[in-house]
Amino acid sequence: MPRHHRLAAAAAALVLAAWAPHADAADRWAVDAEASTLGFVGLQGGEAFEGHFSAWTAEIAFDPDDLAASSVAVVIDMASAATGAPQRDDLLPGGDWFAVDEHPQARFATTGFTHLGGSDYEATAELTIRGLTREVTLPFTLAIDGDRAHVTGALEVLRTDFDVGTGQWASGDMVALEVTITVDLTATRAP
Repeated sequence: MPRHHRLAAAAAALVLAAWAPHADAADRWAVDAEASTLGFVGLQGGEAFEGHFSAWTAEIAFDPDDLAASSVAVVIDMASAATGAPQRDDLLPGGDWFAVDEHPQARFATTGFTHLGGSDYEATAELTIRGLTREVTLPFTLAIDGDRAHVTGALEVLRTDFDVGTGQWASGDMVALEVTITVDLTATRAP
């Protein structure tokens, strides 16, 4: 499976976590990697750039009628990050950015869900990057049609909260401090 598809699957799990309770209490959902994307958007020199993670895994249990029992856990291979710009992509795994030798994985694990009405939800989670864990809230929309589910959401973080972009990059003058993590996931209810 191509890296970007594995990553998309992990992202899907991340967002789909909002609708998956514990295995014994809620339906399990399998991410459709071909139809899912886990990405990020940043600014460099005032110009927006997009990237994605191509390798990730996700465990999703979700029941919109039992959010207390729902959970999502996503593990992301940080070395799989790509933006399509060779110079930038060469820097991302290094010590100033993702430091993949010391911290090869990032993790997203939900701690709770809130139904905001209609198809709108929020997932509260612990996001760990470079060994630093922060509580985050991911707003997302969820549509379930039979055994198929589609989730989209976006979460803005400050990269410096996770020591991403240190040294000459720490000020935000060249690369903005704000990064948006995006999820567009499709999953199928497991039999």
